[in-house]
Amino acid sequence: MKKLLHLLTIILAVSQVQACKGDNDMNIPRDKNNALSTGRQVSTTDTMKLKITIGDKKATAILYDNPATKDFIAQLPLTVKMEDFAGKEKIFYPPQKLSTVERKIVSDPETGDINVYAPWGNIAVFYGSYSGSRDLIRIGRITDGIDAFNVPGTLNNVMFELIK
Repeated sequence: MKKLLHLLTIILAVSQVQACKGDNDMNIPRDKNNALSTGRQVSTTDTMKLKITIGDKKATAILYDNPATKDFIAQLPLTVKMEDFAGKEKIFYPPQKLSTVERKIVSDPETGDINVYAPWGNIAVFYGSYSGSRDLIRIGRITDGIDAFNVPGTLNNVMFELIK
């Protein structure tokens, strides 16, 4: 009886580990730079593009298809002030909170990633490397012009708009 109980305990523990694993790297969508994505990237024919204007500098980004991105798009065009955070990211708080239902572990954010930090509700553009977090939701990726963010201090009058 003890052996049977021990065997059942092991089977239960193994099944719990498998259930908690969630998506492995093979099942998580990746962008063109092989970065992990929290949402599936829409096909290239349907890819939404974002234009970001910072003074006389411009950046472009692709957006991922997930609930947080849809909430962000609904608020565009948007002009914000972006504060520097930890010398690695520029952040701002959108006027309305974004959905946080699709939280997954984001591997180490890479330069150019656009994420929502779920606990605070801010949007972050990473211009430096940073450690991963269970609380990041990747909504897009800068494809051109990331150098516009890699400057000290606050960025005023940053405009986000969809490219038609």
